[in-house]
Amino acid sequence: MNVIRFSDLCANGQVAGKRVFIRADLNVPQDDAGNITEDTRIRASIPCIRLALDAGASVMVTSHLGRPTEGTLTAADSLAPVARRMQELLGCDVALVANWVDGVQVQGQPVAAGQVVLLENCRVNKGEKKNDETLSRKMAALCDIFVHDAFGTAHRAEASTYGIAQFAPIACAGPLLAAEMDAISKALLAPKHPLVAIVAGSKVSTKLTILKSLAEKVDQLIVGGGIANTFMLAAGLTIGKSLAEPGLLDEARAVIEAMKARGAAVPIPTDVVTAKTFAADAPATIKAATDVADDDLILDIGPDTAQTLANQLKLAGTIVWNGPVGVFEFAAFENGTKTIAQAIAESSAFSIAGGGDTLAAIAKYGIDKQVSYISTGGGAFLEVLEGKTLPAFEVLSRRAAA
Repeated sequence: MNVIRFSDLCANGQVAGKRVFIRADLNVPQDDAGNITEDTRIRASIPCIRLALDAGASVMVTSHLGRPTEGTLTAADSLAPVARRMQELLGCDVALVANWVDGVQVQGQPVAAGQVVLLENCRVNKGEKKNDETLSRKMAALCDIFVHDAFGTAHRAEASTYGIAQFAPIACAGPLLAAEMDAISKALLAPKHPLVAIVAGSKVSTKLTILKSLAEKVDQLIVGGGIANTFMLAAGLTIGKSLAEPGLLDEARAVIEAMKARGAAVPIPTDVVTAKTFAADAPATIKAATDVADDDLILDIGPDTAQTLANQLKLAGTIVWNGPVGVFEFAAFENGTKTIAQAIAESSAFSIAGGGDTLAAIAKYGIDKQVSYISTGGGAFLEVLEGKTLPAFEVLSRRAAA
């Protein structure tokens, strides 16, 4: 994908003395007292900010935080805790500026070269979520270079993510966004085959468009969780009282047939792990997929199925992973997800993973260093898998071609 990269602008000496506006994703979790409980997103934003500072730019950074009411900034919506943490990570002062849309000043002065300021929660600005043109133009007027470095917001066309990119003198991709673009292109646009996708979750309905899109691209489509139960039903198996969507059997069959027509496959579990109740301490029983009783809950794929899938993953050229294949939070029902995670870690394939539960599984099994790329955007990652062109990608590509 052809976009202007901020790293290239810095390397070419085009950033010194310029006003740089960075849209970051600093939407971090906080406890009831407002303390940041997990700062990954702040730490991930630092390389772009350092790049701008080292290049001699005047740096402005903004982000959303939570779900504020437009026009009203409350203490709970403030980026003040983020500013303090960012200051610690950068080792320099980070002033927090409110009411910044009509001009950014620190103690009555414009932002100086080599200085960074954090602009208060951008979703407080009226018109932000509706991508208001007047607001977008005001934001664009604040800078010489707009840097989009928030993949988690790339699927939203808002004033601070899309509108400003239309009107800023230069609009480019920051290192985080560029890395996402590169990883997605490598996995889906120019993959090394076999291309294997793992799509798991509770409902087919929430990921039906993803399944249909991937069925046109992948060599193997592994389904898990409630989605696998629906596919088992579609294949003529009984699933007891397991979570499934009987109303979507035709859609599941259509995905199976689409894969079959291409000489590809949707592997149906041959064995499963069941319980009578959904509980961490429920006794687990391994049984053939053909032996599920009417009062059984399928909570994981069985060890034979897990090993078969693991063997195939180890031979893959590219792996796309979204969703654990069982209730991995419960020790008795984690083997399927654990086995697949370890297989991905041991595979020489290029692997890209995304989604909150997937990231939790990666963290639980300590394979973050073995996964080639871990996507930072939940909704944006899913929309890419659906085959959609994200607004951020579209506008940055268009600006690069202008």
